[in-house]
Amino acid sequence: MNRRSFLKNGSILSLPMMINGWSLSALAKPMAFQSFSDETDKVLVLIQLNGGNDGLNTLLPIDRYDILANLRSNVIVPENSIIALSDKLGLHPSMTGVKSIFDQGKMAAVQSVGYPNQNRSHFRSTDIWTTGSASNEFLTTGWLGRYMDNKYPDYPEGYPNEEEPDPFALTIGSLVSDTCQGIVNNFSMAVNDPYAATKVPAGILTDAPDNPYGTELTFLRETIEQTNAYADTVQNAANNGANISTLYADGNSLAQQLKTVALLLSGGLQTKIFVVNLGGFDTHANQVEGTNTTEGDHASLLYRLSEAVTAFQDDLQKLGIEERVLTVTFSEFGRRIRSNAANGTDHGDAAPLFLFGSCVKGGILGDNPIIDPQVGQEEGVAMQYDFRSVYGTILVDWFKVEEQEVRDLLYEDFQLLPLLGSCGNSTPTRDYEGEIVFNAYPSPFTNYVNIDLETDNEFVRISLFDSIGHEVRVFSNKKFSAGQHSIQLSTHDLAVGNYFLRIQMGAKVKTTKLIKA
Repeated sequence: MNRRSFLKNGSILSLPMMINGWSLSALAKPMAFQSFSDETDKVLVLIQLNGGNDGLNTLLPIDRYDILANLRSNVIVPENSIIALSDKLGLHPSMTGVKSIFDQGKMAAVQSVGYPNQNRSHFRSTDIWTTGSASNEFLTTGWLGRYMDNKYPDYPEGYPNEEEPDPFALTIGSLVSDTCQGIVNNFSMAVNDPYAATKVPAGILTDAPDNPYGTELTFLRETIEQTNAYADTVQNAANNGANISTLYADGNSLAQQLKTVALLLSGGLQTKIFVVNLGGFDTHANQVEGTNTTEGDHASLLYRLSEAVTAFQDDLQKLGIEERVLTVTFSEFGRRIRSNAANGTDHGDAAPLFLFGSCVKGGILGDNPIIDPQVGQEEGVAMQYDFRSVYGTILVDWFKVEEQEVRDLLYEDFQLLPLLGSCGNSTPTRDYEGEIVFNAYPSPFTNYVNIDLETDNEFVRISLFDSIGHEVRVFSNKKFSAGQHSIQLSTHDLAVGNYFLRIQMGAKVKTTKLIKA
């Protein structure tokens, strides 16, 4: 039985086993280390907001405020308390730190990020986000783990080694991240306290018998040796590193996780992926505190997020490594447009996603969400950008992965988005000027929708979503010649209700609401 077969057939490595804060899994020093190290020293930090963040109370569309105030009067913050980013958009009043990062040009927000056919289950939607799958795919590998598997098919043999002594990924916490799950192993290591990496005892090292049990025993011993070796590199980095920022708050768990990331990077750890977590965003009830909508559970969570990221960015800048680090938030879904009677919001669809760092293309990508006064109780925010386009852009533009490889790993139709700017040894992300020029009519419609569209010799995807995020029809997904086009879409078999027409053209997206009478 070889090592991969041993892992597949179930071993101690397949169990959620923790020893002194370390996940007992032989973490590969995977392909990304060679691939990334040869071309880039970039680091990605993922902040997972567990529970489904209410995007409409995080990044507020001021130009839709009057409508929102009627639809969610018991949770929306007062208009005069919103921290304006522009005359049309603002942040929750708890996010003053994020505003300062935005003013420095070090924050980008992507509007209405989600995926077609939104699944509003925490478990399934989290699975979709961490695997990078379509909603009807059931993958057992993470989007980063899949990339690593392609590069290091023989892992775990030979790791760590002299050239590649450090773990590829770290999850700050007690469980490894599913984003880094490979076919038979997880490429991340979980750590709570980088200073307290007690060695895992390997037992009495007698000769292993020459049978299947002996093979498995030998492999287990080697796995423990690998785990201990990685523990050494992390502990050495912690001992050699130092935080400079004084902004980290003791009572903020996310801030302490990010403080650990900065500490390890300052100590020379060459790990490229870090995953941290902030839970509590499942705000069905008591999202706000009584009638004071600026306080409550959600406000506290956003304050902790803002405070933590502010301290982290301050530390990275003072350490002189801010150009190496890109920080990205994600949450399994947003909340519904209408609030509920329990001063909360229920599971919804798309929500904004934030990127932080001195290399981001600062600003807002996308339009404010469409908010209709007649929105139904079940309706969520319509998707503008597929989350896999954010992932794909990070792989291509941050980690310099070949575009076709990313399309094979993630999603053939992902869009390369203008998320990164010129920074250090990185080149600026492509910039896209102009808007999608189109007209969709009539609305209300019955049996047909007509579209007048102007294209520039590019692929165009035209699809229709219902009010709860299901992609009910794909009308076109092909290359259009340059010029004016008139298209008639058959809709006679659709039920009466609200729909969203989404047009994707290159990196540009436009969504508009239509009603079937």
